[in-house]
Amino acid sequence: MTANHTTAESNNQNISVQTLTQFCDDYLSASVFKDYAPNGLQVDGGRPIQRIVTGVTACEALIDAAIADNADAIMVHHGYFWKGEPAPLTGMKGRRIRKLMQHGISMIGYHLPLDAHPITGNNARLADMLDMTITGALYPAESHPVGNIATCTPQSADSLIATITQALGRTPLHIAAEYNSSKDAENNRPIKRVGICTGGAQDMIEQAATMGCDAFISGEISERTTHIARELGIDYFACGHHATERGGIQALGEIVAQKFGLPVTFIDIDNPA
Repeated sequence: MTANHTTAESNNQNISVQTLTQFCDDYLSASVFKDYAPNGLQVDGGRPIQRIVTGVTACEALIDAAIADNADAIMVHHGYFWKGEPAPLTGMKGRRIRKLMQHGISMIGYHLPLDAHPITGNNARLADMLDMTITGALYPAESHPVGNIATCTPQSADSLIATITQALGRTPLHIAAEYNSSKDAENNRPIKRVGICTGGAQDMIEQAATMGCDAFISGEISERTTHIARELGIDYFACGHHATERGGIQALGEIVAQKFGLPVTFIDIDNPA
């Protein structure tokens, strides 16, 4: 577990959780997204906000870290109450929410809005880290696209692997496109147009190929992804769901710290997936 503190000028002020949530809702245009979980305030801790912890996923370890940090609110990318999950607050789910309520900690989550934002979104932050420039959407017809297309200096797959490894602190799983029978030719084919969608978006690889991308970057990989990459002639880089989605919530925390002058701490609960 690692923690990064965002320093902000603070005069011991506080804000209501409604003020914090309304700002984030508006900044991320949360209301325009059809999502798999509610965006915004998910658990109301019932007290003013003076300290905030951010993290990727609202797991129990993050809650424990927020309690130790005396936080009044937790902001995450992966929150609670996903479509299709059981409604009763029992077992693991009950423990998590019980801890929040007992310690008066509010839980605020943003899923697709935090993927798609053009400045603080997960895709935008990953593109910046990889020295790429977002130029469009994977699905241009969508009014608020989640996946993007980016351009970069032409480079080999090996070069991109090195860049990803340095940026994310982990080596991606690379599936090389089968352009011909020569592996050297595969690895030396320049990559300059890249599809990006963080997290579990491996099935967008076909759209990336359709849009003329040389490579596609996401977090996870399925068995079928290997065959799709090889057969469609597009390199695939599985960089880790967690690793690719740290950037957005950190950036949002920095915006909140600047706006309200409150201390915000990003706590990274290690996750190899």
